Amino acid sequence: MDLFNYSRRESSEVNIGATPLGGNNPIRIQSMTNTVTMDTEACVEQAKRIIDAGGEYVRLTTQGVREAENLKNINIGLRSQGYDTPLVADVHFNPKVADVAAQYAEKVRINPGNYVDPGRTFRKLEYTDEEYAQEIEKIRARFIPFLNICKENHTAIRIGVNHGSLSDRIMSHYGDTPEGMVESCMEFLRICVAEHFNDVVISIKASNTVVMVRTVRLLVKEMEKEGMAFPLHLGVTEAGDGEDGRIKSALGIGALLSDGLGDTIRVSLSEAPEAEIPVARKLVDYILARENHPFIPGKESPEFNYLSPTRRETAAVHNIGGDNLPVVIAARLDGDMDFNPQFVPDYIYTGRSIPKQLPEGMQCIIDADVWMEQSNSETKPDNAWPAFKGDQLPFLSSCGASLKFLFITYMGLNDEAIACLKYHPEVVLVSQSNHPNRLGEQRALVHQMMKEGLKNPVVFFEHYAESELENLQIKAAADMGALIFDGLCDGILLFNQGETISGKVVDATAFGILQAGRVRTSKTEYISCPGCGRTLYDLESTIARIKAATGHLKGLKIGIMGCIVNGPGEMADADYGYVGAGRGKISLYKKKECIEKNIPEEEAVEKLIELIKVTEITLKGLKSQRRYSSKSTSLNLKL
Repeated sequence: MDLFNYSRRESSEVNIGATPLGGNNPIRIQSMTNTVTMDTEACVEQAKRIIDAGGEYVRLTTQGVREAENLKNINIGLRSQGYDTPLVADVHFNPKVADVAAQYAEKVRINPGNYVDPGRTFRKLEYTDEEYAQEIEKIRARFIPFLNICKENHTAIRIGVNHGSLSDRIMSHYGDTPEGMVESCMEFLRICVAEHFNDVVISIKASNTVVMVRTVRLLVKEMEKEGMAFPLHLGVTEAGDGEDGRIKSALGIGALLSDGLGDTIRVSLSEAPEAEIPVARKLVDYILARENHPFIPGKESPEFNYLSPTRRETAAVHNIGGDNLPVVIAARLDGDMDFNPQFVPDYIYTGRSIPKQLPEGMQCIIDADVWMEQSNSETKPDNAWPAFKGDQLPFLSSCGASLKFLFITYMGLNDEAIACLKYHPEVVLVSQSNHPNRLGEQRALVHQMMKEGLKNPVVFFEHYAESELENLQIKAAADMGALIFDGLCDGILLFNQGETISGKVVDATAFGILQAGRVRTSKTEYISCPGCGRTLYDLESTIARIKAATGHLKGLKIGIMGCIVNGPGEMADADYGYVGAGRGKISLYKKKECIEKNIPEEEAVEKLIELIKVTEITLKGLKSQRRYSSKSTSLNLKL
């Protein structure tokens, strides 16, 4: 794969009703209903809204045989109104349901983690090689009859692996790893190949964007080894709502789309399903605009591992690079000094002026010639650092600052610049690009630095002119995704020239991107599902109530799940979980441990807050007793 020049991965074509997938077909957009599947009218009406918004597939949950059979009526209802969009049945736990659904839906999604394997207990189980082989044979014996039904009915399948629903068998053998997720998928793919069943789509999803991206990359590699080219369905599961859901989805999905991976996507938002479609459309269109771009002559560094990247080794310059968290630099060329206390940048670039008043701990960056003039006068700045442009390289040596910034492009990293940087480890590069594939150029710059042995930190300067916040969130996250997951990011400078988006909102977007990439935490993270017909409570209002009560708890991860399907598994790295256990009943979790079951819905939010309060106070006390350093996460517990 070419890391620097965009082209779509070649995949096999899958027939799904009247809308084929993969091959030379467009990247398809889809969503899932959150209506009860037995309510034919509600499902038909919501499916129409999804389709009218641009959805090309509509998925419905099928908990049981009755729901699977009712897909026939939903299908008839849509076809009678002139809609021929394929329907996808979503099946968990019961293979018999998949058998029925295959007769009435154009595609059936099955989850390898619970198709034949028993429900998850999160216990460590031991399998001999013989016992493990026997379990695989059980899968074959149950899966092949299903494939035969699909052949008879011209029904496609999706093998959908979720991080949160790996079986105990896979977990015991591989652990909670990308390798385990890939093998869970490959077990079923090998059977499909052996049975000459080719109408197969694959998805591997996780709420953790790092896990999701690494796993899909690994899956593609493993498929190539075995001569497979099945198309990919991409999504960040349980992405949440609002800006969090958009940024997290664009970061994870965008990183893979940018590498040419993905044939269909779903942006999973905890909002109305039809609201997902425009977001997905914008993301796909933004990536596809890179097609046929001017060639980027980048060369991959031998030390880079695409399948399992680690953070690039750099020499720390003050608080940038090394083991430091990626910094946020804000551009404030207009004198705007209004900052959100929760998202205060580490530096601000102010061009040719030094602000008189700065928030505590913040430093500014000014143009190098201004800095040099000031440093030779009585008004030498003590909170400002110089920023050089490419044509100012000769002046680097005459500047005595211990921290310097250099705005540079990939083509500007010539022999002169490389020689200069080898003598100036105190320089932080600010990578900028106006190329149609800015990701490719910025990747190429860092790989060239790695090949030359340069250890200077790199901050990525992303420049936009957006008037709609959603567009900025999608584009910036998509551009930064692969840079973060590749371990290349020491900081981000996000600059937007749109008049309607304030500087502090741009700052929040930059911090949100770093948090979505799991490299810097600045706020509470919510792992919330988008809802479906299995959801057992009012998801959107509950999320709003939990956010209102816990939004100030920086560093915590809270899972909000509509049902148990992905439940504690998808919340594996969440601190606390709120999971639908029955109609109007909620179970509360701490990590993967269920603390209290079947709480009435009207009491559950308050009980969750009390659980967090008691637990964090206890932890705070223990840390104090053990004389933990002040660097430990401090939580404001005025709930």
